[in-house]
Amino acid sequence: MSTGVAVVDRSFSLPPQRHATAPPEARGLARDEVRLLVAQDGIVHARFRELPGHLRAGDLVVVNNSAVMTAAVDARLGELPVTVHFSTWLDDGGWVVEIRSAERTPFLDGLDAGTELLLADGSSVVLVRPWLPPARRLWVARTTVDPRMSMASHGRPITYSYVPQRWSADYYTTVFGRLPGSAEMPSAARPFTDRLVLDLLTSGIAVAPVTLHTGVSSPETGEPPSPERFVVPAATARQVDATKAAGGRVVAVGTTVTRALESATDRQGSTHARSGWTDLVLGADRPARVVDGLITGWHAPGASHLDLLVAVAGPEIVGESYAAALETGYLWHEFGDSALLMRPV
Repeated sequence: MSTGVAVVDRSFSLPPQRHATAPPEARGLARDEVRLLVAQDGIVHARFRELPGHLRAGDLVVVNNSAVMTAAVDARLGELPVTVHFSTWLDDGGWVVEIRSAERTPFLDGLDAGTELLLADGSSVVLVRPWLPPARRLWVARTTVDPRMSMASHGRPITYSYVPQRWSADYYTTVFGRLPGSAEMPSAARPFTDRLVLDLLTSGIAVAPVTLHTGVSSPETGEPPSPERFVVPAATARQVDATKAAGGRVVAVGTTVTRALESATDRQGSTHARSGWTDLVLGADRPARVVDGLITGWHAPGASHLDLLVAVAGPEIVGESYAAALETGYLWHEFGDSALLMRPV
């Protein structure tokens, strides 16, 4: 992989053995024992529990307190068994959904408005219109009952083909998750533990929350990132501004936190309390204004998240980091390893 260019183009080769096919606990590791690549003043290889040593007193770590829903529910489309992925709820009571003919296959194509699916609990889902036309992966749908009831009784976490075994919802929780609403785990926070949070605080590194409820990933080619619900509380906005004013750095835990914070930050770099929907797309043409670094997992070739990494850390840091991760055996996806990518000074 060439440094910089391949990542900006979102095209690189990921060998099959680099997929994390199970949680680190199944590999005999604690959550905070996954590998951590640190990119600031060069590349350093560490363990995630060593994170406080790579930050400074006065820095602020911003986390996502959204918790994952058991958003995959079995259904039938006529006689065809399918899986419904519930992505997010809409202000008018509708839901955004993705339909898969099997949980680990690509989304089901060829659907039309008016298509009805019968869920395992006997309730139904009726497709109304595409959510992000002309793409037809995600649909606005009406349901006969609140889908959260179906998720509670028959749902499971959304999984993809690189995780062949089903794992309980406990493996898809984060230490910060308090508000159910994400279709997929805000996975950058998965390696954090209670002890690690205490280590940050006792090192003079503050922690503050935002909320961003993630939708389902795996977009179609050319499909933009979906709008997502978010909240940046007033207390967090004040803490972000105070950190910057004092010369500290704002470190976002994941692309979700980055998107939320940047959606609440004005052109002058001041962060405000905000809530609602964000359709912000970060990249080289819209760099980060307030986030100085982010903690992130490793994103697959073609993922739009790669553009967001470039918006924070720049193409050279992202390119060097991905090249080093590929060369030294890092694992990808939600059960894989991590990185701390800092904006060059």
